[in-house]
Amino acid sequence: QVQLVESGGGSVQAGDSLRLSCAASGRTFSIDTMAWFRQAPGKERDFVARISVNGGETYYADSVKGRFTISRDNAKNGVYLEMNSLKPEDTAVYYCAARPIATDRFNYWGQGTQVTVSS
Repeated sequence: QVQLVESGGGSVQAGDSLRLSCAASGRTFSIDTMAWFRQAPGKERDFVARISVNGGETYYADSVKGRFTISRDNAKNGVYLEMNSLKPEDTAVYYCAARPIATDRFNYWGQGTQVTVSS
């Protein structure tokens, strides 16, 4: 099993920045891709960004491309989301997710961290 714990959320103004962190524990050697998702009130959970096991490949949702940056530090079992130029529409609960090696699903999820952006 893998446990994921997010931190770094908060309430900010439009245009501000936040850095989310996700700490992984347990069978971290089994993790391949890691990602961030978000869920706004009344909406489905949406993909935000993902990063490959060695950090060499990243992919972003169009809505955050150029503003958000995902990174990971395997030595610290952490994945991060740097969010710049935040907009009110970025308001959501942000979830960290991990996909085990040789699988095609994100089987592990954190509890989420709230990000609120006011105009």
